[in-house]
Amino acid sequence: MNPTLQVTFCGRTYECRQLLERLQAEGVVRLPALRPLGGKGPRRVDLSQPRLDPEPVACAARECEPLELALVEGPAESRLWREHVERYHYLGCRVPFGANLRYWVRSRDRELACLLWTSPAWKMQARDAWIGWNNEQRRRHLQSIVNNGRFLVLPWVRVKGLASKILALSARQLPHDWQTRYGHRPLLLETLVDAIRFRGTCYRAANWIYVGQTTGRGRMDREHKSHGQAIKDIYVYPLVRDARRHLCGDPTR
Repeated sequence: MNPTLQVTFCGRTYECRQLLERLQAEGVVRLPALRPLGGKGPRRVDLSQPRLDPEPVACAARECEPLELALVEGPAESRLWREHVERYHYLGCRVPFGANLRYWVRSRDRELACLLWTSPAWKMQARDAWIGWNNEQRRRHLQSIVNNGRFLVLPWVRVKGLASKILALSARQLPHDWQTRYGHRPLLLETLVDAIRFRGTCYRAANWIYVGQTTGRGRMDREHKSHGQAIKDIYVYPLVRDARRHLCGDPTR
């Protein structure tokens, strides 16, 4: 008889949970039923009273430099960051599942943008074909990818070319911050762009690579119930030379 495991997960053990779920699917272990800790569906942020928008920021991108990419710290900052994303991002602010980092983008102590980086999508056909890995290689190296889950330039910030500068700064700073928080350095960034709403111009300007489109299932649609809905463009950004070779490699060699 398969053993029954009683496991308590903390917020930073996504990889352990993913491994145990895989072992259960293969019949190696039997996990206890999930406890109902909240309502169904992604948790959303409750908004406080409406806020007055700050004075517009309208200038050349160079006038915002140097930009600061600052991790969100403390409950007050966290609350404000979540409210901004819930109010002004078309997808709102869902509490992320798995590893994640949240950032403010500031210029002279003034917030210009909000960023969220998260664990990657488990499977995306176009991305996986671009990398060229098989299922075992993907299982082994998936956590070397980080997903740009939210990118919000605040609506009162009207600075042409700012978004691509933020992406370039993120590509330089995120690998160090991710390694400090989670103990491994990412090799590749990915993001999904709703092509009906956006052209992906800032990603292209920051040298991200378009690799194809999603099937529209979504990150958590394991039962294939949402095929063809919300199809998005997939962009990737290699953080190291020969990123694809590293993602397909054998770590024991």
